[in-house]
Amino acid sequence: MSDHVKDEAVAQQAEHASLAQRAAEHRRAGEPAAETEPIFEARDVTVFYGDHRAVTDISVKLRKNQITALIGPSGCGKSTFIRCLNRMNDLIPTARVEGQIIYHEQNLYDSKIDPVQVRKRIGMVFQKPNPFPKSIYDNIAFGPRVMGMKGDMDEIVEGALKRAALWDDVKDRLKTNAFGMSGGQQQRLCIARALATEPDVLLMDEPCSALDPISTGRIEDLMLELKKNYSIVIVTHNMQQAARVSDMTAFFTVELDAGEKHRTGRVVEYAATDKIFTNPDDKRTEDYVTGKVG
Repeated sequence: MSDHVKDEAVAQQAEHASLAQRAAEHRRAGEPAAETEPIFEARDVTVFYGDHRAVTDISVKLRKNQITALIGPSGCGKSTFIRCLNRMNDLIPTARVEGQIIYHEQNLYDSKIDPVQVRKRIGMVFQKPNPFPKSIYDNIAFGPRVMGMKGDMDEIVEGALKRAALWDDVKDRLKTNAFGMSGGQQQRLCIARALATEPDVLLMDEPCSALDPISTGRIEDLMLELKKNYSIVIVTHNMQQAARVSDMTAFFTVELDAGEKHRTGRVVEYAATDKIFTNPDDKRTEDYVTGKVG
């Protein structure tokens, strides 16, 4: 490795450490987790794919204007559960959801609820950045145009990019193709695209797993800033990230059936993040967050 590459790597690590420290300080200075009202209440939620039970009996309250982290080993149902929160599992033909998810005192799975309207209020950002093959401007304007939102489109685009901490980076090249952006910028663009339709909840399924440490730190800082106005639920395999940014954490585990052929996810423990990482009630939680099991 050349000296230049080594110096750059050290600089990246130092900057990320600084960002992480600020993130942790910001989170610790926030409102106590128990003092905000629920934005979601999951009541005995069970999800099937065909005959297979993917997650079972999930009952948790996710709180308003906080960041909730879903952690646990691969295959434990974290992504399945987060997709329940805006009915994206409806798009999978074999998926079936039982139980209730209460959002603003309404069951999202009531037959009268339009899932398209649900997704307008509850935005989602995926693991890999997925900008449209359009200009930066048109990526942001797409959702508001489809929804027929009123107002000056230039102001809507600018406002979304500013909320995603991206405006200064791209304000002079809004008409260029979004594929020319870096990976971290593309992910912030996807966050801006979700914010442009004015949701009040943002779901993020491993949003930093494909990013470098610097981009990850910027996304984490952005999440902490956004929670002033939005409720955020994040799936992450990064324990340090969950500890840095989240207010509440739900630990999922995997249970095997008698024949050890089918895996079912279940929530083992759900509590304030500081408790999950320093004094969990369940030995399985402690073993996972300390790295004894993966």
